Amino acid sequence: MKNPISKWILGGLLLLFVGQALALEWRDSPALTQVFAQAGVPGTFVLYDVERDLLLGHDRTRAQTRYVPASTFKIAHSLIGLATGAVSSVDEVFAYDGKPRFLKSWERDMGLREAIKLSNVPVYQELARRIGLARMREQLAPLGFGNGQVGEVVDQFWLRGPLVISAVEQTQFLARLAQGRLPLSSAIQAQVRQISQLEQGDGWTLYGKTGWATSVKPGIGWWVGWLERDGRLYSFALNMPMEDLADANKRVELGKASLHALGLL
Repeated sequence: MKNPISKWILGGLLLLFVGQALALEWRDSPALTQVFAQAGVPGTFVLYDVERDLLLGHDRTRAQTRYVPASTFKIAHSLIGLATGAVSSVDEVFAYDGKPRFLKSWERDMGLREAIKLSNVPVYQELARRIGLARMREQLAPLGFGNGQVGEVVDQFWLRGPLVISAVEQTQFLARLAQGRLPLSSAIQAQVRQISQLEQGDGWTLYGKTGWATSVKPGIGWWVGWLERDGRLYSFALNMPMEDLADANKRVELGKASLHALGLL
């Protein structure tokens, strides 16, 4: 039987994270509203300016609404896998079982370093089975990732629920990871930051992860991450309706347009 004291403590932590997110100052950004209007796409983009402790965004209601995280959970999932020892490093190879996959690029052996870039669902499902429900619940709650709910199916909860998270909560989780402030070893956090890196330029580095929740209608497309620029840190999260794989590029395109509109990229 689960320790009732531990359950109470974990529940208290989740309420604390939610309260902190709701207490942050929010400012509507006309520049972001114009980006979405020009694209003709409903959705939200929220930027957390860590230095100013300020949220800038478009569509506050949607930004505070929780959705299934889909593959954006791979960032937290990698942390948990390393913390539990279910995987020895981001380069430990997961063997391909020979079965047809949704994407041909998934049909080979690979470690988390490559699997997170290709959003390889079967690799992370195998990792989840290695971790198991008990350890997944124990490790997830202190991270402050959405509602922290794992349910009873260890290899589906981030794809179909009950795990849900808002765009605002995504920015808070990612800001803590970017600063090395999660309750995990600095080495583990550094490994996951490294495999989350997307691009680098003069004075800036961009990190992020896409996601596509197909278990809900309409589907939800995600792009979340953080930007380190000129010694300052900005975490961000975008979500939008997404019904077809052909719309996949719109997530990053709209997200980068939003960062550009804010003068950050």
